[in-house]
Amino acid sequence: MGHKAFVIYLRGWLAAGYLLTERQTDAAKLALESLEAARQVGRRAREADARHILGHIAASVQPPKIEEAEGHYRAALALAAALGMRPLVAHCHLGLGKLFWRTGKPQEAQEHLATATTMFREMGMTHWLEQAEGRDT
Repeated sequence: MGHKAFVIYLRGWLAAGYLLTERQTDAAKLALESLEAARQVGRRAREADARHILGHIAASVQPPKIEEAEGHYRAALALAAALGMRPLVAHCHLGLGKLFWRTGKPQEAQEHLATATTMFREMGMTHWLEQAEGRDT
């Protein structure tokens, strides 16, 4: 991994860390920087990661930015699927499922949560499986 790719990767992880500590503004700034840098150097996997984080940020603010969150999750999902990034695909389905559940779209929510559940089970990702099954939604 080259220097630029490593910096993009670190920005994404730092953005995720900020999000976990409920520092959405800092998380969004770094995720946007990561997205832009990933696009500039053609790092599609890092672009998918940044989009996923941006989707999570948009979904977690109050009130949620529903269309923005859905757009980022769907963009991340498309990139991740094209690149064979199964864990990220599953996380995107989980994010969409939670988003649709909170916005009163139970059928769409259930479809995405079922996909996430199946994928997490197949990959042995038990922590995330519990979330997708609704134990931590």
